[in-house]
Amino acid sequence: MAVDPKSANGFVTRFAPSPTGLLHLGHAYSALTAWEAASAAGGVCLLRIEDTDTTRVRPEFETAIFDDLAWLGLSWPEPVMRQSERHAAYEQALERLGRLGVIYPCRCTRADIRAALAAPQEGAMSGDAGATVYPGTCRGRAMDEAGPDDAIRLDMDRALGLLEGETLAWHETGPIHPGRHVADPAAMRNEIGDVVLARKDIGTAAYHLSVVVDDAAQGVTHVVRGRDLLESTPIHRLLQALLELPVPVWFHHELVRDEAGRRLAKRDDARSIRAYREGGTSPDEVKTLCRIQIK
Repeated sequence: MAVDPKSANGFVTRFAPSPTGLLHLGHAYSALTAWEAASAAGGVCLLRIEDTDTTRVRPEFETAIFDDLAWLGLSWPEPVMRQSERHAAYEQALERLGRLGVIYPCRCTRADIRAALAAPQEGAMSGDAGATVYPGTCRGRAMDEAGPDDAIRLDMDRALGLLEGETLAWHETGPIHPGRHVADPAAMRNEIGDVVLARKDIGTAAYHLSVVVDDAAQGVTHVVRGRDLLESTPIHRLLQALLELPVPVWFHHELVRDEAGRRLAKRDDARSIRAYREGGTSPDEVKTLCRIQIK
């Protein structure tokens, strides 16, 4: 579902879980943060299902998402957007990027990339940030060579060169580095590199492309998400510029962690919302648990 920001007091955000496991306290905190921000602004919080990873998605996990969020007292406009129904939109975005000449097919496996990174790099010193990113093995390939076993990567250098002279800026309102930010092209080349925009293992858009296209399609004005995605923001800002999409405001929040300081994972079933529900914990108690475990 798309929302006109004018009808939502200029504030539209979303919570976009993947039905690949049960929601845990970290998901609950992110969902609550987004819904509360929308409520405070008199806006709207959408629910979006990121279900493109067909090897891990399960219908019972999607059902649990709806049940757990409703149990927490959250509601959302219908119908809910599902990424599995958005392939045409992602293909259109890739076609546009292809016309711009900023993407290429990549046949490299993870083992290939590890081997390339382990080899001595001319001009690279041990510990160089540039030696930790994709080494560009397939960068010279043309898109008309793309086959079913290829991923699609963004040519970071070409993309930034195409936008040379344009300032890639964004505004952050969350507790982490609030204020105006400007992308550093050198860091994007050397520390981020040629990110994957479409994955060969499941044949569809990867996170960086799908989230940018979907946020624009739904009229999202404020992106609320965890600090683990903070470093993705320059990539998303670049894609928005290339695709001429609106630029939202970002709000990155702290993460819920376990006693050892590790970010919670879906495999940690003991901290799943379902486990708390079945154990007799109330929604208010879960909300409190979320907030006291923020680190």
